[in-house]
Amino acid sequence: MSKMKIAFQGEPGANSHIAIVEAYPDAEPMPCATFEDALSAISSGEADLGMIPIENSVAGRVADIHHLLPASGLFIIGEWFLPVRHQLMAVKGTKLSDIKSVESHVHALGQCRRIIRKLGVRPIVAADTAGSARDISERKDKSVAAIASRLAAKIYGLDILAEDIEDEAHNTTRFVVLAREAKWAEQGSGPLVTSFVFRVRNLPAALYKALGGFATNGVNMTKLESYMVDGNFFATQFYADVDGHPNDKGLAFALEELKFFSREFRIVGVYPGHPFRATFSETQE
Repeated sequence: MSKMKIAFQGEPGANSHIAIVEAYPDAEPMPCATFEDALSAISSGEADLGMIPIENSVAGRVADIHHLLPASGLFIIGEWFLPVRHQLMAVKGTKLSDIKSVESHVHALGQCRRIIRKLGVRPIVAADTAGSARDISERKDKSVAAIASRLAAKIYGLDILAEDIEDEAHNTTRFVVLAREAKWAEQGSGPLVTSFVFRVRNLPAALYKALGGFATNGVNMTKLESYMVDGNFFATQFYADVDGHPNDKGLAFALEELKFFSREFRIVGVYPGHPFRATFSETQE
């Protein structure tokens, strides 16, 4: 029986690769050059699923899934939270004092500012973390280091010179698992998340009215993002995550109200909430 293939953006050793290994240990990770390539691999059937990072607790939005998802016709069937641990690595035999510059993805460089400043090295933006690790391993230049994962250091035969160098201990990336077919989680099967995209009608206070039903029906909205449609300043689409199942009474009423004030509405996923969510519920003062 062939292994399930899961597409991700980046090179072997990327954080998305680690998320796949953790969430689906028996699957075959499939590296893709861009997010678009990863999505088209799922759409074409070349990959069974995709593991796409959408937000990071330090850097904010990662992939523009809000643009890519509606156009792709794919669905969210799960989520995964990965604590991100960055390692400073270089070719074997390198000492910290040898390093003059460090390469990595722009987010990784931004998440490790403290050590970059402390070492007084020049940050150089690369396409992704694992790619920078592969690149420095091929160049064999001891004056250049990379910031990437422990897995990347192992894959590309690099020495880790400094461990867990991220500025913030809470540094965590949220991934969504994408599939060709919608697969709604069963109502009542535990904490669930419903994700949807919508566009409100061009009326005064339309957004306020569209969202009012969530407040009156006691539905917790955990994410709401707006973004332009086709570069139009006045055509705004929204992406939202809420707690619950669309057939739950409160959420059903809230979505009914939303649809009344929206010209477009589409549920892109109903899936189990990852256990990590329970660790950041707000405590009452």
